[in-house]
Order: sequence, then structure tokens, then C-alpha cells
Amino acid sequence: MGRSRSRSLAAASFALLLSAATAHAEKPEVVASIKPLHSLVAGVMQGVGEPHLLVGGGESPHTYSMRPSDAEALSNADVIFWVGEELETFLERPIANLGADARAVALLHAPGMTLFDFPLDGEEAHADGYSDDDDEHADDHHDQHGDEAHHHAGTDPHVWLDPANARAMVAEIVAVLTEADAENAESYRRNGADLTARLEWLESDTAETLEPFRDVPYFTFHESFRYFGSRFDLDAQGAISLSPDRQPGAQRLREIRAEIGRYDRICIFAEPQFPPKLVDVIVEGTAARTGTLDPLGAALAPGPDLYLDLIRSNRDAFARCFQSTM
Repeated sequence: MGRSRSRSLAAASFALLLSAATAHAEKPEVVASIKPLHSLVAGVMQGVGEPHLLVGGGESPHTYSMRPSDAEALSNADVIFWVGEELETFLERPIANLGADARAVALLHAPGMTLFDFPLDGEEAHADGYSDDDDEHADDHHDQHGDEAHHHAGTDPHVWLDPANARAMVAEIVAVLTEADAENAESYRRNGADLTARLEWLESDTAETLEPFRDVPYFTFHESFRYFGSRFDLDAQGAISLSPDRQPGAQRLREIRAEIGRYDRICIFAEPQFPPKLVDVIVEGTAARTGTLDPLGAALAPGPDLYLDLIRSNRDAFARCFQSTM
């Protein structure tokens, strides 16, 4: 009787182990396009699996070329999370050719998102940063990058820089993964709830930190921080260059310098992909203070904490520059 009970317990234990191994083996293969989205997906998947990141380091999704390992990850993927064709144009063709069993989720269109459009043509000259002396290069630029360059029409895709949008994306990520992997649905829901609570706290803390500086005007280098500035009610004056792929021309730099000269206090923010000397040229001889903003987390290690660290680091960059104008 004792041996029979031991055999039964051993069989039950083996069945549980086999079940766990099977559930682990069947977890979905997940790909995320850029580091901030990858971080949110990784947070939801903690303890279950790790998504594959396509655009790492300081690379730009506007000009990214896929590696063979990326193509292989996409071909094996069950779920692909991306912002959408407005940002990662390099993914349009691969996603169109996905197998019937794979699902691509454009988080730009997740329920509950706050979205902004780029300025209309009549407003674009100020925000764009392209000057008349840039026009001669426009055709070459289009030939080189095709539709992957911003046309500055339609929806601004930098949606992740609003923590409220990040919460909406987390809800969509949870819903998609729960449907794709019912075995681990409870883990996804639990992780999603924990991440959502952390995002709520982060938004509240960021608002409190930046509240004293809401009347300090600023320019960013390109139009990537509209969502952040709007969420925290900051005094954005526009962008030096709307395109992340092109530096502003000499005429535009002169225009910005003239505009900056009207302010007693103002901040000008560079981004990692632009030479810092451009900012030095713009602010020389003015009252402007400078800082650096990073929309993608170029210097941050990928993983579940990257998104939170990204918002905090940009919050602190804003606060330091604003404080220096006081």
C-alpha cells in the first residue's frame, strides 16, 4: 500500500512537471520594436518569457535596417508589438508578409490612447525646422529614405512618452498575451496590474516635480516630446527640426536664434542623435540654458525597468534645465 501510494505521488509529481514544462514550451514568441515598448512588454511577461527587441542601443526606428537575427525572430514570432507604420516603416513589409498564425499589434491604436496630429501644412514651417535652404536637399532625402522619413502629416507616433498612454498600451499588451497564451493569463494580468500601479505613481511624481516649472518656455530638437509636454502641461515653443534624420539648415538656425533672443529665460534641449555643437551655436550669446532629452532610452539597458527609468531621466533633464533658468 505504501509503495503504491509512493508510485501514485511520483506519477502525479511527474505529471505536474510535464504540464509545467509543456506550458513553458508553448509560451508565445514575442517581438517588440523599440526599447520603450519592449520594456512594457517585458514587464507584462516577467516570469513567463522575454520578448525579442529589434531596435536596440541608440539606433533610430526611422532609419533602422533589420539584421538577419531580426528577420528570424519575426519569422518565428507569434505576436509582434510595434507603434505602427507611422514610426517603424521598416516593419511594414515584413508584417504584411507574416504567416496567418502571427499577430502584429500596432499599439498606437490601443483603446484609450491620447493622440496628437502633426501640424497642418500652414503651421508646419514653424514646427518643422526646415528652411528654404533645405529644399534643395529634400528630393535627395526622399530618395534615400523613401516613406520612412517623417512627412509630418497624420498622427505623431511618439505616444509612449505620455505615461497615461503607456498604461493604455499595457492594458492592450495584457489583453493580447492573455488571448495568445491562456496558460499564463494570470501572470500577465498580475504583472500588468503591478506595472500599471507603478506607472500611475510615476506620472503623479513627475507632475509634482515639474509643476513649479510650467511657465518656463523651451524648444526641443525634434518633435518627439509633444506627448510628454502636454501630459505635464509644459510650455513648449516648438522644435528646431521636425525630422530626426536631418539637421536644420543655416537659415533655420538663424531664425531660432532670433526667436530665442526674445526670452529672458528659456531652455533648448538636444537629443543624443544630434551633434551637441548645434545647440551651442544656437544658444551662444543668449540667455538660453541647455539640456539633453532622450526619447528612446539610448543609453539605458533594455528590460522591464527601462520605461520607468526613461521617464524619470527625461523628467530630471527638464527639471535641471528649468531650474537653471530661475
